[in-house]
Amino acid sequence: MKSQNVFTNTEGMPKIVSPSDIAEEENNSGPSPAEIRQRTFEIHIERGGIHGRDLDDWLQAERELRERYKNSENRGAL
Repeated sequence: MKSQNVFTNTEGMPKIVSPSDIAEEENNSGPSPAEIRQRTFEIHIERGGIHGRDLDDWLQAERELRERYKNSENRGAL
């Protein structure tokens, strides 16, 4: 289980933020969670919309997008 920190939002209500959320915001060199979600959905549809492989689809999307980001960074360094 992830550890969680509680912060207060503008309405004074507690907002739970996990460490992975903070890390994602700080790391701009990789895919955002929204990009991973979108690619995960595309993979799901490409497989015919069959349920039960959501984690596999998410991990595949992460791998693909991280590789894409890595390759684009390498091209920029040339």
